[in-house]
Amino acid sequence: MKLSNLISINTWFSVGARRRPQGIYDWVFTPFSVAVGIWVIMAATLIIITPWTLSVIFFSGIIALAFLTTGPFENSDVSKPSAFDIFFALTSISVGIYFAIQAPTIVDRIVLLDELTNLDIVFGTLVFFLTLEITRRTTGLGLTFIVIFFVLYNLFGHHLSGVLQHGKIDYLHFLEITVFTTDGIFGLPIRVAATYAFMFVMFGTVLHACGGGDFFFKFAAAISGRSPGGPAKVAVISSGMYGMLSGSPTSDVVTTGSITIPIMKRLGYRGSHAGAIEVASSTGGSFVPPVLGTAAFLMVDFAGLEYLQIAIAAVIPAILYYVSIYAQVHFSCLRQGFGRLDDKMIPSMRDTLKEGGLFIVPLVVLTSALIYGFTPTMVGIMGTVAVLAISVFRAHTRIGIIALAKALSETCYRMVPVAGACAAAGLIIGGMTMTGLAGKFAHLVNDLTGSLQFPTLFVTACLTVVLGLGMPTPSAYILSAALMTPILTEIGVATLPAHMFVFYYAVMSALTPPVAVAAYAASSIAEDNPLLIAVIAVKFALAAFIVPFAFVYGPELLFEGPWHIILISLITAIAGLILISAALEGYFKTHLVIWERLIIGISGFGLLMPNHYTGIISLFLIGFYFVVKKLAGRVNID
Repeated sequence: MKLSNLISINTWFSVGARRRPQGIYDWVFTPFSVAVGIWVIMAATLIIITPWTLSVIFFSGIIALAFLTTGPFENSDVSKPSAFDIFFALTSISVGIYFAIQAPTIVDRIVLLDELTNLDIVFGTLVFFLTLEITRRTTGLGLTFIVIFFVLYNLFGHHLSGVLQHGKIDYLHFLEITVFTTDGIFGLPIRVAATYAFMFVMFGTVLHACGGGDFFFKFAAAISGRSPGGPAKVAVISSGMYGMLSGSPTSDVVTTGSITIPIMKRLGYRGSHAGAIEVASSTGGSFVPPVLGTAAFLMVDFAGLEYLQIAIAAVIPAILYYVSIYAQVHFSCLRQGFGRLDDKMIPSMRDTLKEGGLFIVPLVVLTSALIYGFTPTMVGIMGTVAVLAISVFRAHTRIGIIALAKALSETCYRMVPVAGACAAAGLIIGGMTMTGLAGKFAHLVNDLTGSLQFPTLFVTACLTVVLGLGMPTPSAYILSAALMTPILTEIGVATLPAHMFVFYYAVMSALTPPVAVAAYAASSIAEDNPLLIAVIAVKFALAAFIVPFAFVYGPELLFEGPWHIILISLITAIAGLILISAALEGYFKTHLVIWERLIIGISGFGLLMPNHYTGIISLFLIGFYFVVKKLAGRVNID
């Protein structure tokens, strides 16, 4: 390997090559993945099973699939698994069989009192090393190094001095907590992957298999295809609509971006610009209810909140995020003179709704089920059933048993990186539980910030983005929620805003340079530099970096407070983001010069912040600007 490759960021954070088994391997993979999917559905609906047993069987099956579909390196053979891959997959299955047989004994044993058998130690060690290897393959070395760091801290942290020192933890103690309890690998993260996350990913794949993705693209095209820069606006709307169902920025980029990016490039957009719009729009799909992203399901248990409460709180921030992107795209298109979408590609709204309007029904079912208090797991299942039910009414949306089996197999395929990340996160959480690291970390941050709110929020935002580099969003959220949200609650931030704050920055790690995984996915379609795409995407996604501060200081943006205050805050925030977008793009009815951009931008920030004084000052500033422009008339005052 060349030195340049060794030191490149992408090499260090790259993942193993993803493969789709073909030929005889597909005949093995598909039935096995369908069996795993059916078992997960049955465990969620029909079988009474302990949380530890549920987690260990799911882990065994999904990790076996992970080894079959993810090569050890980015240049691995994508046509078939190697002998080592098959060996690791069989080892994963054997671990599942052993622990399934021993589950009654393991669940009833007294932790740290009943001794582990030799076989327990052997299979527990296998689970530990399988987790490390699948973490490396599915998420890259970034998260793997963090996991190893935590493991080393657990085993050798008693040699440290000062606040970071902890009591001695030997290997058997470490193994018992991380494998044989629900505080480690088989804890909350992997359990969420086996329930909430799996069901909503299944909902998205079944919806896509029935043609739901095509409907949302046509729906977006019918709405905005005739306006300036139509393809870019179609990308914003369709990516947001599809992203709220898929919950995965990278898969959304690949799915919708394969259509929108080439169209934008044909219209005249640079590849980096087209890719950035798609990346920012797709990443924001994780903010949009009712599905949100996988990390939102983790928030249910981490924060102890109802999923409906989280979904409601996410509405206004999601609106603000897409208003900002749409406004930036609009002003950018006007500034550069981009036209509309070709008439041949713009379907009528009537025909679109006639052909696929039934796909709105599953969204209504999801929302209604949440309102009526069903668990997220049941909500996901009910949404999937609704998709299958409405699909039979149109020949082009109807799917048979084979297509349904492939959709279930695709669900398992998509869950591979999520499960790998969640298992790794379980290791980290188990380590923090044993050592009390979260409290010690909070002490260090409070010393740094003086327990002042704004500095603490700023440090939390930066650390969350840094911790999330190269990680899937669930891992970034889990790590940050465990370390950072206790710090925020200590300084007086309420539970919901604290977790939403961390959630937003965890999602943004998908597009933040230098390891912007969504940007790397878009670069292959846009045929442009992924880092340049990431930098431009950050500009389009600026609202996601600002709005979390706004809703911490003004909870009305999370639907908390009197209705009139919520409405006023929403209107001023939208106006503020439109002004900020105009300032960023340098266009507002006409091209803007520096002093105009500064006034408009400052006014926008003032309106966005939930403070009466800044709002009044901003209104005065923007009023002063328009008066000056009107008095200037045709005179050039620049």
